[in-house]
Amino acid sequence: MIEDDFFATIKFKSGEEIFAKVAPTDEEDRIMLIITNPITVSLIKTRQGTVGYKIEPWLKTTREDMFIVDFDNVLTISESNDIDMIQMYQTFIRQSKLGDTEKLSRKMGYLANVNDAKELLEKLYKKDLKDT
Repeated sequence: MIEDDFFATIKFKSGEEIFAKVAPTDEEDRIMLIITNPITVSLIKTRQGTVGYKIEPWLKTTREDMFIVDFDNVLTISESNDIDMIQMYQTFIRQSKLGDTEKLSRKMGYLANVNDAKELLEKLYKKDLKDT
């Protein structure tokens, strides 16, 4: 019996570990997994001891968001009900999709070299002193 899709951590026999939305399906007497927007999660620790997570797409050289995996390649799979992990996943996916359509523009900020920025800041500072 095949269930509806769910969030899960999948550990492959190759050693890779991903988090994705998973939908199992029966195909010709074998189980296949349809995984959507798979990501890898790495634990990051700073020198100050702060801990965070680095989230990246599982496959970095494709824009596809759905993959079919033979269940024979899976070492273990664990359904996730971790709200924090699911929210990080959904936020990453949403931001990734926005990044595809959003183009850089001058309205987003101004880029300058160090000398130009220094000169501009000095002019603003001197003008501010005159106004006071």
